[in-house]
Amino acid sequence: MHHATDTAHAELAAQLPRPEAPLHARVLWISALALLLGLAAAVVSWALMRLIGLITNLAFYGRLATGFVSPAGNHLGPWVIAIPVLGGLIVGVMARYGSRAIRGHGIPEAMEQVLTNDSRIAPRVTWLKPVSSAIAIGTGGPFGAEGPIIATGGALGSLVGQLLRVTADERKTLLAAGAAGGMAAVFAAPFAAVFMAIELLLFERRARSLIPVVLACISAAGLRYVLEGSAAMFPMPGIATQQLPALAACAVLGIVVGLVSIGVTRATYLVEDLFEKLPLHWMWWPALGGIAVGVIGWYAPLTLGVGYGNIAAEVSGTLGVATLLALCVLKFVSWAVALGSGTSGGTLAPLFTIGGALGGLLGLAAAHWLPWLHLDPRIAAVVGMAALFAGASRALLTSVVFAFETTQQPHVLLPLLAGCATAFLVSGLLMRTTIMTEKLARRGLRVPADYSADDLEQARVGEVCSRDVVCLHGTQTVAEVRAWLQAGSAAATHQGYPVLDADARLLGVLTRRDLLDAHAADCAALATLIRRAPLLVGEDHSLREAADHMVAADVGRLVVVAADDPRRVLGMLTRGDVLAAHAPRIHASRQRTRHLRWFGRA
Repeated sequence: MHHATDTAHAELAAQLPRPEAPLHARVLWISALALLLGLAAAVVSWALMRLIGLITNLAFYGRLATGFVSPAGNHLGPWVIAIPVLGGLIVGVMARYGSRAIRGHGIPEAMEQVLTNDSRIAPRVTWLKPVSSAIAIGTGGPFGAEGPIIATGGALGSLVGQLLRVTADERKTLLAAGAAGGMAAVFAAPFAAVFMAIELLLFERRARSLIPVVLACISAAGLRYVLEGSAAMFPMPGIATQQLPALAACAVLGIVVGLVSIGVTRATYLVEDLFEKLPLHWMWWPALGGIAVGVIGWYAPLTLGVGYGNIAAEVSGTLGVATLLALCVLKFVSWAVALGSGTSGGTLAPLFTIGGALGGLLGLAAAHWLPWLHLDPRIAAVVGMAALFAGASRALLTSVVFAFETTQQPHVLLPLLAGCATAFLVSGLLMRTTIMTEKLARRGLRVPADYSADDLEQARVGEVCSRDVVCLHGTQTVAEVRAWLQAGSAAATHQGYPVLDADARLLGVLTRRDLLDAHAADCAALATLIRRAPLLVGEDHSLREAADHMVAADVGRLVVVAADDPRRVLGMLTRGDVLAAHAPRIHASRQRTRHLRWFGRA
């Protein structure tokens, strides 16, 4: 007798939702893969930088060397115009006959694969993207090497996730780990790389995805230190703590840069739209963009190539007004035209260059006209650099931590927070999309922008379920119940009913379809109609667990039972009860809408 009861308990308990643990042992396997991906990303970063150096040396100086060098020192004169055109032509051919996915700066494309294709990136992109980017940048393209390396690391992580038996979530984690490892290796900025993965790729912050990404960034940065040293990417002299007037000036600077970030984003996509209207196949567009890059590069050589040295000079305060102005305006025009043409390259370094130049100019102006602010122009350059990226991408934490890690100056943190927060605020108020998501929005994709606690995860089943349960008894006959259903009382309109034994303990659940089935004899007892174990949920389970249980079983209701006795019925939970749990959030949203209308903005 006891054995039969225990078996019934086991059968019933098996139908309860399984609480999801924050971590499973499988995360160890994914973390091990992420560690290896971080190391691979560091090697890819090292190799790509040397490939860019090789192409730059050959194209601009006619020598066989792999040292990273700026194209700005070339003596080619007007012949320099031809080099970006040739590079654009090669990239266009590679995109048409290799993979169109190599066009652009990589991060939006990775985001799209995460959102729509279970994080699957075509394997050929793993080598086509870095090679095409090396050609584009090595021939003078005004891009950063970090974008291609991030894209390549992500493609490598996706490839590993396709070769091995992993879930879509785990493949997304591997993609993000590879991409973040690439950024950590390029800039020696592992913390910023982790934030970049969270804000732009993972669309979540969960331990099972965060830990592998962190480990990938650690291994990538560690190998980078071995290969290239741990010095700051953009070194700057020591700076003093900024006082309140300077912090206020940084906040105002962030507002200005935030407005500029909107203009930069819109102008970039305007150029892309103009290219779309050309009566030429898109394969030829990068060569046309190369003409603009070459002409501007002939007039202002500093606009050619990656320009990491330009950023370092901006934040160290060694550039004059004319040079800063040229980098701010001409670098932007060159980059916007080249990016809009669909060539292969990065976005981060150009934004940092343009923002750093703008911040440096405004800092020099403040030092001359408003000396009482005591705003260090070098601080203004760092804030401008990070704030432009924060406004354009709305990756706030990534921007702040990146500028801190690449300068290794602790006193920049507070000014950075002030400037990046206001830039983010302005951008968020005036622009719906970002430089990373505009392309995806045009394709009809909705990109998550805010991450909040799950309403269903916070509510317990016992708080929302119905306690007034209409139950049937196993000894009742089918004829009795059918007559009751046909009487049409309110209680007889439910779609499912718990069936109890003589001791008021749960036997199972019968639906209206079960009860009205023509094959059920009128004299049959209800207990004999039960063919499957009921789907249950405990009152202490979360609504998220209950909702997932409903979806997995394709049912619209669950029997709520006591935690200590899965045969004692406490209530019923329906889909409507689950949806009603969103009411507080919806109410708060409507209140916010009313407030916006009061301020004159619906």
